[in-house]
Amino acid sequence: MMQFAYPLLFALLLLPFIIRKILPELKGMHGDALKIPFIGDLEKISIKSGSLWSLSADNSDGWSRYFWMLYIVWFLLVCSVARPQILGEPIRMKGESRDIMLVLDISTSMLAQDFAIGNTRVNRLTAVKKTASDFVKKRVNDRIGLILFGTRAYLQVPLTYDKNAVDETLWSMQAGMAGDSTSIGDALGLALKNLQNDTELKNKVIILLTDGENNDGNISLAQALKLSTDQEIKTYTIGVGSQNLFLNSLFGQVHGIDEQALNAIAQATKGQYFRAGSTKALQQVYDLIDNLETSQHQDRMIRETKELFYIPLSAALLFALLLAYVLRRAE
Repeated sequence: MMQFAYPLLFALLLLPFIIRKILPELKGMHGDALKIPFIGDLEKISIKSGSLWSLSADNSDGWSRYFWMLYIVWFLLVCSVARPQILGEPIRMKGESRDIMLVLDISTSMLAQDFAIGNTRVNRLTAVKKTASDFVKKRVNDRIGLILFGTRAYLQVPLTYDKNAVDETLWSMQAGMAGDSTSIGDALGLALKNLQNDTELKNKVIILLTDGENNDGNISLAQALKLSTDQEIKTYTIGVGSQNLFLNSLFGQVHGIDEQALNAIAQATKGQYFRAGSTKALQQVYDLIDNLETSQHQDRMIRETKELFYIPLSAALLFALLLAYVLRRAE
């Protein structure tokens, strides 16, 4: 379906006729004429037999043809300003959407194989990929963003409704891509910055998952806690990893999870802290967050909009250039 965003602007199509009517007439050797700035050029144009573009200053048909050529350019410009659009099929959005930023630890400690899927032993990152992917697919009406962190924090997917893009990035992430250490403060600061800068949606949530403690980066957890409190963006924190001391020592897990700091961040932002020591527990955490963040508002309809203003604008520019070329050739 096609529409114009500002259809009232088509009233501007009358403007050239109004101006032509109210401008004073120019008395001269060729009789009455409109007082326009192109008179000098028109006097130089000679009539070319059989030419569509033939104009003459003392020929009334020439005046009319010249006016209508310029009017076509004006018409195309008005069409462009009125913003033609193509509307897609209506999509029902259930409830009010949220901005959810997933902040995931991909330091090398996430390679510890203390999780399992079915009867197969897997590393922590593989379990996170599966459970986070399932969570993303459930949040049909929300915008999802993805930040991955290790030594440094990187925005991998800006907030988007494109769940496929988020899912593909989740499954392609590898432990160590962002470095070996853990900069939780930097990751949380980056998430807060992106959510604060984007004002499209009001409901904003951060889900931060890590298996370690803040041991790198420019922002300390104390600073991250203050930022979280100031911006009042709800933050759910998840600590992953087996609580079995033998397994931790077996996989070289020297540093434990800073549960106190993660719990403080969650409490300060009216979120919650969860500890997940298995794939099943991690899945339950995501399910619980999904239930806590359910939408309770009425359904609404949205349509994808494609802007087409550039088409009449380009046509106006090309027609104006063609007209200028023809007039120059006729001199």
